[in-house]
Parts: sequence; C-alpha cells; structure tokens
Amino acid sequence: MARLGLGALGRLPEASRPLLRPGDVPAGVVHLGLGAFHRAHQAVYTEEAVARAGGDWGIIAVAPRSVDIVRALTEQDGLFSVTSNSGEGSRTRVVGALAGVRHAAGDPAGVVALLADPAIRVLTLTVTEKAYQLDPATGQLRPDAELVADLTTDRPPRTVPGLLVRGLLARAAADAGPIALVSCDNLPSNGRLLRGLVTRSLEYADGRVPAGAADWVRDHVSFPCTMVDRIVPASTPQTLADAERALGVVDLAAVAAEPYRQWVIEDDFPGGRPAWERAGAVLTTDAGPWERLKLRALNGLHSATAYLGALAGRETIAEALRIPHLTTVLRRLVAEEVAVSFTPPDGVSVVDYGEEVLARFANPVIRHRTIQIAMDGSQKLPQRVLHTIADLRAAGVRPRWAALVVAAWMRFAQGRADDGTVLPLDDPLAARIRAALAGARTSPEGVVEALFGLTEVFPAELAADDEVREPVVEWLTALDRYGVEKTLAGAA
Repeated sequence: MARLGLGALGRLPEASRPLLRPGDVPAGVVHLGLGAFHRAHQAVYTEEAVARAGGDWGIIAVAPRSVDIVRALTEQDGLFSVTSNSGEGSRTRVVGALAGVRHAAGDPAGVVALLADPAIRVLTLTVTEKAYQLDPATGQLRPDAELVADLTTDRPPRTVPGLLVRGLLARAAADAGPIALVSCDNLPSNGRLLRGLVTRSLEYADGRVPAGAADWVRDHVSFPCTMVDRIVPASTPQTLADAERALGVVDLAAVAAEPYRQWVIEDDFPGGRPAWERAGAVLTTDAGPWERLKLRALNGLHSATAYLGALAGRETIAEALRIPHLTTVLRRLVAEEVAVSFTPPDGVSVVDYGEEVLARFANPVIRHRTIQIAMDGSQKLPQRVLHTIADLRAAGVRPRWAALVVAAWMRFAQGRADDGTVLPLDDPLAARIRAALAGARTSPEGVVEALFGLTEVFPAELAADDEVREPVVEWLTALDRYGVEKTLAGAA
C-alpha cells in the first residue's frame, strides 16, 4: 500500500484532498506541541482560513519531545488526515497546513532561530497544563531544576518556558518585529498565564537578559487568551486502519475526532494573523466567559465522567454515560452549580450547552478512554472543578455535585476500581499524592484530610472550609462503601 505524501495526492478521493499543498504557502505560524489535538483543530482552522482568505500563514509544527510523529510527517511531506466520526458516519480529509515539522529536543537551537525569524508572527501552543510549570493554587511559575538551568546557563533549552524565553530574547536581539504567543491549552486565562510565565522567567534570568530585551518583549509581544474545543482521542491502530480504508493510502499520522469544533480567540495580533473567522472561529475582545463555560461545563463534566467511569470499570466516556443515573447527576451538576457559579457569554444558556456536551460525550464512535481523561488530575481539578466550588462558596452556596467530583478523584487516586482492578495514577504530583495517602488514616476523613493538605491542588481557604470538606467526606464514604453505581442510584 502506498504512503500518504505529495506523490499520492492524485490517488486520493476528490472529497479527501487537502485545500493546500505543503510548501505552497510560506510559514507565518510556529506551533509548539505536535499532538493529535493540534492536527485536528488549529491546523484545520488555519488551512481553511488560508484557503479562503489567503496569506502567508503556513505552520511549522514543533514536537517538544516525541520524534516518532516528526518522522511520520516528514516522510509524508507534512500531510496527515483527520477523520470526523459520528453515529451518522465518517468523513476523512487530508490537511495540508504544515509548512514544516521540527523536533525541539533534537534541535533546540533551530526552534529558537524560528522564533527569531521575522516571517513568523504567531506562535500557538498545545503542550498540556504540566508543561507551563505553574503552581495550580497561585498561577505563578514554579520552576524545576531543568527550567532553572534553561534560564541561568547557556545549555540548549529543554523546557517549553526555556524555549520561549530563549526564542523571544533572540527575536528581541534581531528586532524581528511583533509576535503573538497564543496558548491553546485548557488553562484559565491562558494568555494571561502565559504572559506571567514569560515575564517571571525573564525576571528569573535577569542576570542573563540583555539590557532592553525585557522592555522589547513587553512592547512587541501579545498574549491573547483563547478557548479551544474538540474531542480528539489518542490515535490507535484502528484510527490508522480507518484512514487507510478511506484514503486508499497509508497515513501513519492520522487522527480521528468528533465533528464538533470551536475556537474562541481574543483578537490581539500585532503582527497580523490568519483569517480564522473565515473558518468559523469566534474573534472577541474577551475570551473569559467562553473559557469558563468550557472549563466548567465541558471539561468539568469530562473529568467527572472519567473518574466515576473508571471506578465503575467503564473503558470509554460513552460507556460511562450509560451508568444508571450518571447523566441525571451530571445534569444537576450543570444546572444547580456550574450555571450559578459564573456569568456565561451573552445569549448562551449553560444548561443547553451542558445538554450539547452530554450528547457529544455519548457519541459511540469517539472512544475517549476514561483513564486518558483521568490523567494529570492534580493539574486539571483546580480549573475544572475547584474554581466552581470557590465561586459557589463566595456566593454562600454549599457544593454538592462538585464535591462528588472531588471525592471521585480522591478515590481514583487511591488506585483501585470498585471491582478491585488497579487504576494507574499518571500525574505530575503522583509521588506527593502517594506519600500523602500512605501517611493518612484509612478512613474517608483521613483521606480527605491528607489530600486537602496538597496545597498545590487545594487552596487553603477551600481546604479549611467545613462546607466543602463535609460533603466531600460524605461522598467518599459512600463511594468506598457502596461503589459508584449504588452511590449514584441513591443520590439521583
């Protein structure tokens, strides 16, 4: 079977051919984080925007660590396919937005040089929460030894913040013109957090920052906030087989996703940008309400379903939603707590949005694994659930359903499903969590006390609040005693 690449374009079905040919559009964007989500989201939006409105906005996509995807895309001339799956059928098309691919770990100096290139006016990122090295409780930079070395020595940068700072300093030295750094990760106020990360890193590296460079960054770099949304499961052998069947060629970089997609972007681009609105993106002056809507009413429900589903032995999110009474509980979480915790975008009903989310989660073709969504819980829980609880408490409301999500995470962190199956704790704070649990009393009260002591996760005011602690203990007691299904049956 032939391999996807420029030479195979003529063999593709007409409806599957890319809107752009790699190499035809000069690069204007660098993207850091060459995962499945970028390929199914920002790359698709950018290809459609350039195809409809023009512009030198090809993407040079950079993989921070994994070399396999770089090799696959290099061998395929930057081409890959996206299959949109729903219960009504599938549609596969090839995307040609990439003007090049790079491997940051293998060529950090090359990535720094890219960021100093005047032709590059936009840098987007999908590197996951942990790569930002932020304290979840404060949102402030919490550098590890690797980042400290990036900021205080001449060695090639190995961290995402290190790459950004080195690149911006090189750009300042070359006076290469303005650039927008656009976080597309699920972080609250992601642009402002990214600005703070860069500012704090420059301060940390002050002794090595040339005179005037920090001022140049302040005056020439913008950090627009965004909200991104599309369910994109990790690719599997079945993903590749489905793409091969649809295209008639082998695609080792294929991804699959749900049909739905959304991108909300604050329109602050001093060097210009692709006409993403022509591809359906929402350009706004304030992405905050959209971001809170998605983090709380989609990501929060995703985490809730993942923890409860994994505990109940369900492999995928769609299978978890078939647990009796779970959708009822999730609807009550949205209507009674999420919807009253913040002000949504004008004209948007949080309850209706929640119904759309549940319908998307129930898509049987999107096999989003509960264990995958449950990863990095200590990083995700604050913005997805704890911010809802904090705003409820500020309004004098005692959380009930959000407390269930916290209890489900705590039981998941203990490492056993309801049937005794071992559950993996894939989390940047795994050692801290295990140590806290090892020193805890075995009762639900003891577990809550120990895990509330993780100041990286739980703000002190929430941990000390009996109106939060008590319902979490009650839910954890029920989950320990009865398991997920009986707990939900008694609560719904």
